[in-house]
Amino acid sequence: MADDMTTSTRIDFIYLSEQDMIRAGVTDMAACVDTMEEMFALLYHGDYRMAGPSNNSHGSVVVFPEDSPFPDMPKPTPDRRFMAMPAYLGGRFRTAGMKWYGSNIANREKGLPRSILMFVLNDADTGAPLAFMSANLLSAYRTGAVPGVGARHLARKDSKVVGILGPGVMAKTSLSAFMAVCPQIDTVKVKGRGQKSLDAFLGWVAETYPQITTVQVVDTIEEVVRNSDIVTYCQSGAIGDPSIYPVVKREWVSPGTFLSMPSLTNIDEGMESPEIRKVLDNPGLYDAWHEENPKPVHNNVPVVGIRFLDLIDEGRMSRDQIEDLGKIVAGEAPGRRDDEEIIIMSVGGMPVEDVAWGTVVYRNAIEQGIGVPLNLWDQPVLR
Repeated sequence: MADDMTTSTRIDFIYLSEQDMIRAGVTDMAACVDTMEEMFALLYHGDYRMAGPSNNSHGSVVVFPEDSPFPDMPKPTPDRRFMAMPAYLGGRFRTAGMKWYGSNIANREKGLPRSILMFVLNDADTGAPLAFMSANLLSAYRTGAVPGVGARHLARKDSKVVGILGPGVMAKTSLSAFMAVCPQIDTVKVKGRGQKSLDAFLGWVAETYPQITTVQVVDTIEEVVRNSDIVTYCQSGAIGDPSIYPVVKREWVSPGTFLSMPSLTNIDEGMESPEIRKVLDNPGLYDAWHEENPKPVHNNVPVVGIRFLDLIDEGRMSRDQIEDLGKIVAGEAPGRRDDEEIIIMSVGGMPVEDVAWGTVVYRNAIEQGIGVPLNLWDQPVLR
């Protein structure tokens, strides 16, 4: 009987390093886009939970004060924060998890990524850990896959030209997702701040996508947008003053363009027009941000979907102009209706995405015997 008790109380989990994650398929963008699409349908039907009173919070963040009496406390330099992003996702996933990370833009001077991320995946029944995994690639791929879901439903199928602002990680994963769903893409226009990041991006494109035959470095945001079939702004920057966020001007945008916006973005008055379709990746997430932050919220949350909500507050837009990507994915609202309409989608990023892709990668790892088994206990000391 004692053996039975030992067996039933023993908890093991696996540790997955970044290389383990790669072996388990974390960089399979086509599969990630499919997984995110499945997740959006679950979101629309309500089979998920995130943090906060509305169950829609992006997460909980530790930020540092301008003036602290404690000399060792970190200073509030750009991207200096710690953040926990917990969620539960139902459907075939039926797991819970949390991404936890520290972020500091000065990391780049040390040869490190701006953010260093880990993800813990838990059994939804007992709460026991299933896996503790390196999450920089997990996060990057799920972030890029969401624009891919958007492009699958909202971009023209014959899209050929992609305009990119900011040639970093988010640009690479977004382009990977666009390539997975719009295989006729053959031209990329890109604007960056530094030659080093541009060279790295251009080298990656040449190596990864030989079918992209034209790559053009441009000097202005206007050139990024003009005559592009798909546009994405992936540039990081200081928040607080929306007047200096990269802007989309209506006069730049050709009929039929799909704009996928996962980072700082503002729009001009022409883009406010009801004829421009405005899609959010999860309206509940934006409502939670709107409730949790001082107004106007766009000062603190720089994604364009929050600008839409501020415009509603100002009486310059109506709520019925806002569309839900989940509803479109679930087949209960139309995707692209014709080749002329302009559609702008705000990408907020949500912990349910990490849970979805983390669960798939974890199950791949278990199936293939990847990862380091770790033991929590054979029998808990306290019960």
